[in-house]
Amino acid sequence: MTLRPKTQTPIKLVGEWVLPTAATLGSAVRARGILLEVRARLPLAARKFLHVQSGQLVLLVPEESDGDWLDVIKVIAGTLRAVEDLPVIPREVEDILTISAAERHRWLKDGRLQSAGTRTVKLQGRARKITFHVFDPRQIEDVLDRDLVSVWREKDATTASENRRRAAGKAALTRARKRAAAFAMKTPEARLSKLEGWDDFDLDGLLR
Repeated sequence: MTLRPKTQTPIKLVGEWVLPTAATLGSAVRARGILLEVRARLPLAARKFLHVQSGQLVLLVPEESDGDWLDVIKVIAGTLRAVEDLPVIPREVEDILTISAAERHRWLKDGRLQSAGTRTVKLQGRARKITFHVFDPRQIEDVLDRDLVSVWREKDATTASENRRRAAGKAALTRARKRAAAFAMKTPEARLSKLEGWDDFDLDGLLR
């Protein structure tokens, strides 16, 4: 039996909106996040027709669709007016700054990355909710423009080197003390003081 190739439903472009660099910060992950944010504000039936392509949102609907998309277009346009101020979520921060999750956690903890609050979301298909920090896009843009990631990494490397040197010095001092203690135990006086039963032996008067 020969399978017939699936025929694609003809589509038409209803609207398109360029995402400014100030909003995406040059990140495809951020652009995808903006898409999801806009989709969340659309009616369920319309969400699947909004896509992100080459740095812009496009509303593609079936050609035979005779519905009025004006309300959907208004929601999209209205949401995008404030898109540059949309908080940046963790995975977007990591992509924009090209950093690891460990670096993000460390710099958030010591205040170099400043939290703009938290967000709690429910994972799709699960009952569990997760809470995470979000960030001000202007701060992330400032970190990117000033290349602070390189500065912070250099500082962390210096700190780690100093910590290793201190740890090595402390370990060397501990070893030296143990060797000195062991050497002291090898003297005649030290061996005599450690003879088992010496006190009982002396009490018996055998040394008189």
